Amino acid sequence: MDLSRRRFFGSRLPRIAPFRPPWSLPEARFVDICSRCDDCVKACPTGLLKRGDGGFPSADFSAAACTFCGDCAKVCATGAIASDTRLEPWQFTIRIDDGCLAHQRVECRVCGEICDARAIRFPLVAGGVARPEIDSGACTGCGACLAPCPVNAIGRVAREAPTSSRPQSPLSVELP
Repeated sequence: MDLSRRRFFGSRLPRIAPFRPPWSLPEARFVDICSRCDDCVKACPTGLLKRGDGGFPSADFSAAACTFCGDCAKVCATGAIASDTRLEPWQFTIRIDDGCLAHQRVECRVCGEICDARAIRFPLVAGGVARPEIDSGACTGCGACLAPCPVNAIGRVAREAPTSSRPQSPLSVELP
């Protein structure tokens, strides 16, 4: 098949890279280096890491959250997952869209209750239902809040600027 024709009829929007293990190199470098050995998938104690497209590991937040144990980084022999776990594991925080039950005046605090970092708070509202507020500086990116949301109103968004004194890892989110 003529690739130029495929490109013409294909999507023109940038594809979002799959969510890789914590501390992964930028996407292009990651797929060049990763051997697809599944060592990180086997080492993940929570089952967050799964074999994704092309055999590359990806984080599946519908299955689990990340505990930042570093086991995936310890077993990565190729260096596709950085061994320095002092770096930020991911460069994202969360957003809660208008589909949130609290935005519809239905009491729900599941995301706040599951968040160990207390990055999701529900300030009291006189005569109404408290809406979630996100402290993106406190959000660790563990993903614990994603799966429990009954209406899938929580999504990941890239951080705009570093929010801690910890070194930042270079994470590429979009593919050309």
